[in-house]
Amino acid sequence: QVQLVESGGGLVQAGGSLRLSCAVSGGTLRFFVMAWFRQAPGKEREFVARVIWSGGSTYYADSVQGRFTISRDNAKNTVYLQMNSLKFEDTAVYYCAAAQYYCTPDGCSLRDNYDYWGQGTQVTVSS
Repeated sequence: QVQLVESGGGLVQAGGSLRLSCAVSGGTLRFFVMAWFRQAPGKEREFVARVIWSGGSTYYADSVQGRFTISRDNAKNTVYLQMNSLKFEDTAVYYCAAAQYYCTPDGCSLRDNYDYWGQGTQVTVSS
């Protein structure tokens, strides 16, 4: 049973930083892409960033471009999201997700293309 376990969320002041981690356990599946999504209260879950597992190429939502960095450690089966210059509007539950099969660059931003999800970690940014 493949599991994605997020950690690293918390409360931070605007302008601060946090690093989220997503550890993959329970299987030997090789994913095509891993991503971070987030969901704020009353809003739909939205794409934040993704990284192609084998090649390492990355892509970001416009709202976080230049502030967030996604990376992966293949040996540790872990994906990270470094979040800098945090804003109040970054407050949300952040979810790690993994897709087993190929998706197009646009398709990899769609939550329906992801097969596995973590339980989420809360990030709260105080203004």
